[in-house]
Amino acid sequence: MVLDDRDKAILSILQADATTPLDRLADSAGLSRNACWRRVRLMEEAGVIRARVALVDPAAVNLGLTVFIRVRTNQHAAGWAERFRAAIAAIPEITGAYRTAGEIDYLLQARIPDVAAYDRLYRKLIERVDMVDVSASFVMEEIHTTTQLPLTFI
Repeated sequence: MVLDDRDKAILSILQADATTPLDRLADSAGLSRNACWRRVRLMEEAGVIRARVALVDPAAVNLGLTVFIRVRTNQHAAGWAERFRAAIAAIPEITGAYRTAGEIDYLLQARIPDVAAYDRLYRKLIERVDMVDVSASFVMEEIHTTTQLPLTFI
């Protein structure tokens, strides 16, 4: 899907607040209400807009500790990768998982209440999949985080 400046305006607004009323969204993008709605629907159908969600404050739901988990493995077969994917999908505390290049094979992000919860998460993970090394870094201060993607490359 080719996106233009109006689509970019719509995306910028929806990334900041997905509950923005359609009339305000259309006005900001310089479109009629119907034209704006069609563009939003097209972007949803094309997968540009994957979902509209509520962002929950982690501390408000007792998940104030973020941990980044580095995983190294010596197994790179498809079967192991599928077991790993299934294992992390079954652990709801893991909120992000990335296969990376370099010394670390995978980087996981988890939201948990405390270090004891990390220990339980760690035990679940190592019970389900063989890994060479698992290490963690606990976030002391969240300096910057956002769900908004930069739209400067459109």
